[in-house]
Amino acid sequence: MKWPEELNFMKNSKAVQKESTTSMAGKLTIITGATSGVGLSTAKILAASKSNLVLVCRNEAKALPIQAELIEKHGIEVDIVVADFSNFDQVRKAASLILSRYPRIDVLINSVGIHSTRRLYNDDGIELCFAVNHLSTFLFTKLLLPTMIQSAPSRIIQVNSEGHRFSSVKLKDINFKRRIYTGLKGYGQSKTAQLLTILELDDQLKDTNVTINSCHPGAVKTAIGSNNGWVYRFFFKHVTSHFLKDPI
Repeated sequence: MKWPEELNFMKNSKAVQKESTTSMAGKLTIITGATSGVGLSTAKILAASKSNLVLVCRNEAKALPIQAELIEKHGIEVDIVVADFSNFDQVRKAASLILSRYPRIDVLINSVGIHSTRRLYNDDGIELCFAVNHLSTFLFTKLLLPTMIQSAPSRIIQVNSEGHRFSSVKLKDINFKRRIYTGLKGYGQSKTAQLLTILELDDQLKDTNVTINSCHPGAVKTAIGSNNGWVYRFFFKHVTSHFLKDPI
């Protein structure tokens, strides 16, 4: 029987991790979703390579001990910027604050993301996964982009996933008003939108010396979806998690 393409994340989940030895000393890296999962692991690795960091997160209380640990351990500068990516105004304010503090941005890593088994909406009435994973991330990137172009060579990394295989983007029904919503479809639509946007931005930025990439981090054990119902959590704990690697 042919292995389903959508389950490649399980088939390849135990691949050997490749690590970079490139020094990031003196560089500034902005990381969204930086207090857990892939974002936190990325922050720790870049801190060890001496990059200064801006941690963009929703929960300042959760970020403060991370900030203190990274500063004490690596002697770098670590800033915290608070923003809930379900709220476009907060995203704009976060970008504005960063631009007011930093005239140069070397790396932007968009790691923030959610998964919901329920059809939820943000305050603007947009399906929550699409709002957080795609629209807010795109807005944040576009607001920082002029400074990144001036700072070139610079790099944008979008943490995507194999989730784009689960759904196309239905522009006439992004809110699932006329079709059945499932967690995989909502998440998949947002990831497909992310990926298509990165491809378009890559074309637009080809003469700017700003490198933009989308990556699948592998099958990683993170807190994404932890607010879902007990059925999801039970299945994740007893089945899915056994195929996943720890972020570090």
